[in-house]
Amino acid sequence: AYLHMAGDAAISLGVVVAGALMLATGWQWIDPAVSLAISLGIIWSSWGLLKETVGMALHAAPAHIKPDEVRAFLAKQRSVKEVHDLHIWAMSTYQTALSAHLLMAGAHPGDAFLRDVAHALEHDFRIHHCTIQIETGDPAHPCELAPAHVV
Repeated sequence: AYLHMAGDAAISLGVVVAGALMLATGWQWIDPAVSLAISLGIIWSSWGLLKETVGMALHAAPAHIKPDEVRAFLAKQRSVKEVHDLHIWAMSTYQTALSAHLLMAGAHPGDAFLRDVAHALEHDFRIHHCTIQIETGDPAHPCELAPAHVV
């Protein structure tokens, strides 16, 4: 907030100085030149925020998370045979969500497994909200979202 207010003050000072120069010299080109400089400064200072906002709107994985590393982490968990339908997206500027299907050998691993995986995802990848669907691989009822091309 402080930097934003300082930026607003600098812009106001630039407008006042440009106005004083125009009055003193009569150079009318100062106004559009200062306007362009201020516009470029605003675009430059907000570019990162704009990129982050577009990424959030498109439900893209945050820049600090590498989905392939998350997939590899989930795949190496005890009894996991396959990871599919993995989605990672930013819920806000400081919270990330994940949903994934884990095909497990045998029966459901229990709540302790889910708690431990959720804790590790938060600690290692800064993923705060995860929803994990456990599948046991019943051939009579395969997951329709398992193929990689299905979103």
